[in-house]
Amino acid sequence: MTRELRDCLGHFATGVTVVTCEIDGVKHGATVNSFTAVSLEPPLVLVSLDRRSKACHHLDNRPFVVNVLKADQGDIAMHFAGRPAARPIPWDGTRIRDSLAHIVCAPWRSYDGGDHVLYLGEVEEIEVHQGDPLVFYRGAFREAGA
Repeated sequence: MTRELRDCLGHFATGVTVVTCEIDGVKHGATVNSFTAVSLEPPLVLVSLDRRSKACHHLDNRPFVVNVLKADQGDIAMHFAGRPAARPIPWDGTRIRDSLAHIVCAPWRSYDGGDHVLYLGEVEEIEVHQGDPLVFYRGAFREAGA
């Protein structure tokens, strides 16, 4: 059932984000497509991270940034999914430069989500740029239609 469920869920196209934070001056990130808006009042978003991942525990009670990736940032998504990029990551603090959007969050709550941990962040700052989104569908990056 696990593989069948994963394949079924893959039919839901998503944007691609990299969730970043900083610990003792070291930047950390994880590619996440399990990201959603939760509430406008208060402004809350949710990211879901596999509890076995290193990145999962980095978010415990720590501010984080959701970087919404542009169509040409597939190599950055792969870097934070465990396949190092050929080019250096273009950091701007804990933000990934030239992303489609940045959502800066304070920790709000975390919840048990089975084999994942659900992290809610209170949105403190947003920034939006022009461009096309990086889309993930059925196990591959795709271009968004017109």
